Amino acid sequence: MRRRFDRTASRTTTALAAAAALALALAGCGGTKDDAGGGGKGGSTAPTVRLPKLDGQRLQVTAVWTGPERENFGKVLDEFEKRTGARVDFVPSGDDMAGFIGSKIAGGGPPDVAMLQQVGVLNEFAQKGWLKPLGVAAKAQLAKNYAKGWQDLGAHKGTPYGVYFKASNKSLVWYNTKAFDNAGVKEPRTWPDFLKAAQTVSESGTEPVSVGGADGWTLTDWFENVYLSQAGPRKYDQLAQHRIKWTDASVTQALTTLGRLFGRKDLLSGGNSGALQTDFPTSVTQTFSGGDTPKAAMVSSADFAAANITQTKARLGTDAKVFPFPAVGAESPVVTGGDVAVALKDGKAAQALLTFLASTDAARIWAQAGGFVSPNKELDQAAYTSKVMREIAGALIAAGDDFRFDMSDQAPASFGGKPGQGEWKDLQDFLKNPKDIAGTQAQLEKDAAKAFGH
Repeated sequence: MRRRFDRTASRTTTALAAAAALALALAGCGGTKDDAGGGGKGGSTAPTVRLPKLDGQRLQVTAVWTGPERENFGKVLDEFEKRTGARVDFVPSGDDMAGFIGSKIAGGGPPDVAMLQQVGVLNEFAQKGWLKPLGVAAKAQLAKNYAKGWQDLGAHKGTPYGVYFKASNKSLVWYNTKAFDNAGVKEPRTWPDFLKAAQTVSESGTEPVSVGGADGWTLTDWFENVYLSQAGPRKYDQLAQHRIKWTDASVTQALTTLGRLFGRKDLLSGGNSGALQTDFPTSVTQTFSGGDTPKAAMVSSADFAAANITQTKARLGTDAKVFPFPAVGAESPVVTGGDVAVALKDGKAAQALLTFLASTDAARIWAQAGGFVSPNKELDQAAYTSKVMREIAGALIAAGDDFRFDMSDQAPASFGGKPGQGEWKDLQDFLKNPKDIAGTQAQLEKDAAKAFGH
């Protein structure tokens, strides 16, 4: 069973206010030297948590991260090794974390710690008895450093199991400033203005929107942003919990709206077929490579796209800027995601790592490296060496408990978290044929009903 994640209407105002604050903050992000991608030493470096000596002990950690994300997480693990004497082995899980862990459990050799992306997966694992509750020290760091909303997301039936080490604001659009300047367009604030800007960019000779459709989760982010802004928070919560069906009129409306983009191959980099063959990292890098002739002008992506942008020659805040996801309804949406650390084995080392990840010490390391946002409210914002990331992180912390978590990540993994099936596959089919709204809804409902056990 999945734990419901409800938000009351009274909290909605604060969340929308946070979105407005984010819009204002990001609009003011100019280029500075520290926007080049991080690597500085901002913030206090004095240790805030005591860790045990673990000389000779070894533990295995798994996460989906590759490329710069894996490299930066490695810096966090290096510090843990230095301070404890333990040795940490990192094992990439691939996109199907639930399947990877399931096979390891079946084989009798699960990793000590896993970084899960889905709330639904955490709840499934806890229900199966695969997770170990947080120890005293980890719970103390969690209570000290995290808002209640993030604590609740890492718990199952009142028992805390996870530490949300890395968070993300998924309601952003990154754009190539040169492409926008060449087309003479400004940052759009509404969905109609967004489509108009895309059309103008297309007429200027640059393909407007990069979509990483080869990775189905990027398409769920597109849908969720449109749906939250258009249908509102209550409907969003109901659909996330499958208390309304995917054949609901609100889903029809959202897919119709999204189809106004996906149904225009001239607005997509490479057209629909090209978008379906483009993975997430490429969707970002192709937007900021190629000088005066990039393959796309903008890409809707979470803040972690900054790490991919730094793999190009583009400078954050100068060549690459960001604006809030355009308002489809009355307000821009605020959708968040995150990676939660959980222990799959008993042991002093696993609990020590969770304690470290819940501290400001660990968060500071990746914040300094760039391409990272922490939900740790006690982290000194000076740790973010990029002004763009400081603004994004500040808006996330200001939202407190008032946010909507990624809808697909709340679902059972078989629906919202597996490549080639469920929502990921259904929305890829929709990208392939955006006119088939009724067929898309019917398949989504069929897959959701099976996964939720309805």
